[in-house]
Amino acid sequence: MSFRLQPAAPARPNRCQLFGPGSNTKLFAKMAASAADVINLDLEDSVAPTDKDVARSNVIEAINTVDWGNKTLSVRINGLDTPYWYRDVVDLLENASDRLDQIMIPKVGCAADVYAVDALVTAIEAAKGRSKKIAFEVIIESAAGIAHVEEIAASSPRLEAMSLGAADFAASMGMQTTGIGGTQENYYMLRDGTQHWSDPWHWAQAAIVAACRTHGVLPVDGPFGDFSDDEGYRAQSRRSATLGMVGKWAIHPKQIALANEIFTPSEEAVAEAREILAAMEAAKANGEGATVYKGRLVDIASIKQAEVIVHQSEMLAG
Repeated sequence: MSFRLQPAAPARPNRCQLFGPGSNTKLFAKMAASAADVINLDLEDSVAPTDKDVARSNVIEAINTVDWGNKTLSVRINGLDTPYWYRDVVDLLENASDRLDQIMIPKVGCAADVYAVDALVTAIEAAKGRSKKIAFEVIIESAAGIAHVEEIAASSPRLEAMSLGAADFAASMGMQTTGIGGTQENYYMLRDGTQHWSDPWHWAQAAIVAACRTHGVLPVDGPFGDFSDDEGYRAQSRRSATLGMVGKWAIHPKQIALANEIFTPSEEAVAEAREILAAMEAAKANGEGATVYKGRLVDIASIKQAEVIVHQSEMLAG
């Protein structure tokens, strides 16, 4: 490890982030009653330009009146390249209650984007005497965003989570696909005449995880567009979880259970992690730095891996 230790990411459940348009008030109560850990009320892509003002008012009223339980409550504002975002921030911070936890900033391309929102939020908090500091989450969905991902992860102490937005990312990169996440038909290797599909999102996800873990931010996988494909969603979620991401978006209610299923450590995985920790404790008591568990070597690094699983399980149980 470096002499400068990596800060811990926020200790909060973030297995599933459920999105719903701010223009559709009928969804709010259902979202609040869902099993999602994080609620993202959207003012951006799912809201037509003519509905922006109404959606903003709807969201503020919902923040103030709906019982959101113990969920993390976030609002996705409009991008900094639009004329809407400043009014989103001003109206939210001046009129929404302290129940609002987070602002999601889309299409972040550099640290300065986060700084701009941070400066405005900080000024409003001071002017209004808001006691609860608003947290940020950002979406990486451009070539610039992935190129500057580490500086973005380090951009503000408010930053708690970062997601990959596959659709806009693909467009910015010039990728020849209209799919939102998942396997891409033409992204394959050929061996002995047989096609083997690779994961075109892997490298971007790995870059996001590395930047997030370096700076104490939660790395989250973004949307999976084909909500009729449960197994495709599960497959991408498993890859994301294996890489170190803590959760995934749900753009349809049926995806909530899938995300919670994959990003909740199984009883078997938790039991094995505890057994590894016990085996290493016994090894240390005997003055040994490593031992054998079920035919494989485990050592100090194994302790850290096992502790991640156990900590995750205890956090969700608590």
